[in-house]
This record gives sequence, C-alpha cells and structure tokens, in this order.
Amino acid sequence: MNAEMRIFDFLDYQLSKFPKSDMLASKVNGVWEPLSNAEVKKTIDLLSAGLLKLGVSGNDMTVENQDKIAIISRNRPEWVMLDLACQQIGACLCPIYPTTNVNELEFIFNDASIKYVFISGQDILDKVNIIRNKIPSLLNIYSFDALEGVDYWKKIIQPVQASNLEQLVEIRKQILPEHCATIIYTSGTTGTPKGVMLSHRNIVTNVINARNSFPFDDNPSRKALSFLPLNHIFERLVTYIYITSGNSIYYAESLDTVGENIREVKPNLFSTVPRLLEKVYEKIMDKGSELRGVKRKLFDWAIGLGNEYDNLKSRGIWYRLQLAIANKIIFNKWRAALGNNVELIITGGAACQVRLLRIFNAAQIPIYEGYGPTENSPVISVNCRKKGGTKYGTVGLVIEGQEVKLEADGEICVKGPSVMMGYYKRPDLTAETIIDGWLHTGDIGVFEDGKYLKITDRKKELFKTSGGKYVAPQPIENRMKESPFVEQMMVVGAEQKFVGALIVPSITNLKEWMQHKGIKFTTIEDAVHHPKVLDLYKELIESFNQFFNHVEQVKKFELLPHEWTIDSGELTPTLKLKRKVIMEKYKSAIERIYSN
Repeated sequence: MNAEMRIFDFLDYQLSKFPKSDMLASKVNGVWEPLSNAEVKKTIDLLSAGLLKLGVSGNDMTVENQDKIAIISRNRPEWVMLDLACQQIGACLCPIYPTTNVNELEFIFNDASIKYVFISGQDILDKVNIIRNKIPSLLNIYSFDALEGVDYWKKIIQPVQASNLEQLVEIRKQILPEHCATIIYTSGTTGTPKGVMLSHRNIVTNVINARNSFPFDDNPSRKALSFLPLNHIFERLVTYIYITSGNSIYYAESLDTVGENIREVKPNLFSTVPRLLEKVYEKIMDKGSELRGVKRKLFDWAIGLGNEYDNLKSRGIWYRLQLAIANKIIFNKWRAALGNNVELIITGGAACQVRLLRIFNAAQIPIYEGYGPTENSPVISVNCRKKGGTKYGTVGLVIEGQEVKLEADGEICVKGPSVMMGYYKRPDLTAETIIDGWLHTGDIGVFEDGKYLKITDRKKELFKTSGGKYVAPQPIENRMKESPFVEQMMVVGAEQKFVGALIVPSITNLKEWMQHKGIKFTTIEDAVHHPKVLDLYKELIESFNQFFNHVEQVKKFELLPHEWTIDSGELTPTLKLKRKVIMEKYKSAIERIYSN
C-alpha cells in the first residue's frame, strides 16, 4: 500500500492478497449471510455503472462539480458498497446519522445539493419524505429495504449495460488521491452542521499510518464486529483498516443486539465508544451484586485486583499470581460473554474512564484508546500494542506522519497529510481552523512523560466563574463518573460564584443502595428528592472534591430522574454532551443550584 492509492483501491488490494468467502456479512431473516470479496467487487462495479447511467458524475473532479450522494442507514454491507461505488466514479458520499432531526437534514441536503439519497427503514423514509419537496436538487430516493412508495436500490443495477462498465474503467483512471472522497457533516454540540471535506489522500494516509503505528497485522481469519455508526469517520476508518488487513466484517443488527451478536460471531476485534463500555461494566457489576456468600467475596476480590492493574508498573509476583487466579475463576466469564476470542477493542470519541481500562485489561480484554477529530481523517494518536506504547488515562502516542504541537493555552494542533481539505462552502471557517497548515482541534491537552498525549478538555467548554477563574469541566465529570452511583454528569458554573453539577444517578445501583438501607423505592422522581439519597450524593461529591482545586470543587448539585440520550436530544450521535441543549432544557434545575 502507498499514499497514492485511492480508497477504492483497498478492495482490489484485498482481492489480490486475501481472496475470501466472507468479506462482509449481515443477518438476513435471522441467518448470517456472508458475501465474498469477489461478489462485493462485482456489486460495487454494477452499482457504479448504474449510477453513471443515472447521470451521476464527478465532472471535472472539483468539489463544487462532484455530484453528492447521501446515505442514511444503519451499518450493513450495502453501506460500504455504496461508499466505494461512489468513490470510483468521482461522486461524493455524504453520510448522515439516522438520528439527525428534520431541520438539520433539510440544511445538509440543500447545502450539499444532494442528488440521490439511499436509506434504510420506514422511519428514515418518513423523515426524508417530510423534506423531499424542499430539496430542489433531489432526484430520487432509493431504499436498501423493500418498502412501499420508494425504489429498491437494486433497480439501479438491473439496467446496467456493457458501455457503462467500460465508462467506469476509464473514470477510475481519472480519479486522483487529492480528489474529494466524502463530505462528512459534523453535528457537533452547537451550531449549524459543517461539511468536512476529506480527500482520498487524507483517508488513505491515515489508514496506512494508523495501521503501521498501532500496529495492525494482516490476518484473513480474523473477524470484526461493526456496530458504531459508519456515518462517523472513526468506524469508517477502521472499516478500511479491516479491509486492508484481510479481516472479515460482520454487521450487528442494532446497538440493542450487540451482546447477542458478539456471542454469535465471536469476533476478534471491534471498535466502540466509552459509553458502551460503561454499559457493559454496569451490567457485570449488576450481576455481581446479585451474588452472595463466597461467590460475592471472590467477585469483589477480583474487582479489587483489577482496579490496581497498571501495565507500566510491576506489582510483584504475588499480585500476578492472584490476578492469574482471578482470570481463571472470575474474569473468564467476562471473556466468554464477549465470545472468548477478543484480541483487542479500540475506543475513541470521548474520554474512557481509567478504571474501565484497568479492569478490562486486567481481565485480558485489551482496550486501546485513541483520539482524533473528523477534520484529521481522524486519528492523531492511539495507545499502541508495542511495549511501552500504552498509558491509561492518555490517548497514546502520536501516529506516524503527524506533527503535533501545543499552543500556549494547551490547544492541540496537528499538521500532516490527513488534515482535511477544508469545510465545504465555508472558506471563512477553514481559515479560522487551519492556520499555516496546522489544524487547530479545539481540544486542550498535555504530553505526559514527554510522549503520551492526554486530552484535558475542550477549548470551548472551558468556562470562567464570576471570580474570574477558569474551570475545565471534563476532568471533574470523568472523575466523578467513576462512582457506581453516577450514570451521567455535567458541570455548570459559567459566570457564577461556584461550580455546580447536574447528575443523572445510576438507577440500578441507587435502587440496590436504597434497599440495603431499608428505604422504600417508589419512583425515580421520588428517589432523587429523598433526603437520605441527597445525603449520599453530598458525601460522594465531597469525597471526589479532594482531587480538585478549591475553585473546581462542586458545591451544589441537582439530581435528575431521566438519562440523557440521543433521541431526547441531550447527546450527539457520538454520545457527547450537548451542553447548550442540556443547559436550556434544565434551566430551572440550574437556577435552583444558584438560587441561594
């Protein structure tokens, strides 16, 4: 592989090096159906030819003149096939999250002048139909599922002629590494979506550099499970890494079936976000809390050992012996729940709690945390598999091909071949974000031990108290979320006298605590106002406040009865807090914090 490849060349690379019967697989009518890479290649070429027949083109390959194709679909083989089919005819794929609201959807469609859209599911079709008449550029909707009132996607393939396939061969030759491959609209936590333009070179170099740095080794017998949305560049990048490494990709049916699909597929690797790891850990702890007697003591003993695990420090032969026993009698069940084959899990998108990294790695479930924004295609750094390549609490080593510098205020800036082409139709924003070739990420960080990058906060999330002191909310939130009683948390206090917090309790653990204390549980709404529950959280916050400077310590809080979700609008599709939305939605709760 080399930097002059185009993304669609990855498939030819796999075909020549790893011919296989299960390149991609999904569940159809309850049965896993694999597709060989030869079948995938044939379908992609037919789809490309069919799109050419519809008049889709890259014209002169300038971004303005490239036709834009949208996709709004759950992960499935057709997603990747459409992606590569668009790339090899010079069209730009614009992936959109299925959870995107209709107002943002309308903006994206008109901003990108979407020509065709591919969807899955009646719910998404209904959403697109609401805005259809407001999108002058939209010529048709195609569905990956057979739905009434919309064309099935294979209709494009059926009338393909030999001349279209011949045309495809010629067009493929004209596509250069610097041509735009995709425009990804970032929902962000505030403001209007921005279209990040990424070229073939941007993504290809990131794939090669991430592969070499991690490193990923070639292994055609390895299976990956894909469930993070392909709309996000993180999952899309690892998909290309899987393809170039010869790995098979199995698509989970949904986020709700991930556990079941893991047990069926028994994957060797997958990527995830910290929130899902937290959910897995909470389930394990819930089951552990049901144990009694010797079994409970053994469970708690193993958890204690896991919490002390440190890959960079030897804790001596007695600790290693105990951990080996814990792995045989306790942690083996954790590995079994993940199919018993997991070699590595990659996490990104948000900070992962250090205690989770310690305990899962102690349980021989290796988790590697990485970092990078969409604007860098995306990887800047990753904890690596080589000796000394991982440090918990950091996002690891800067990968090959990237230069990183920290500004005076700690902002992380990166330069290299993976830095985006710019924001679509927004040269003003591009000029603000890329200065002298350096991408300003908006993230604040430090280097630990001179080499491990650590994210400390978002530049725009720093706030100033009325006393003029700056507060970084993320370290406070991440530390306090280590408590089993805290499900979610957001620190507040801009222009206020002190720091406050909105806290969503862990309902399961709170219920168990109340039962243990002889407090009757009726509803969560009643529980979050119970005096003894409030006392519990006061004590908890005081215990964590010792880790922070006086100005950073949480003085007052409000317990909230409902979890924040994507559907209810408080989280982005990558499960980050929409701080402005939460502050507006819980305005009265924040006012109560500062009422006295």
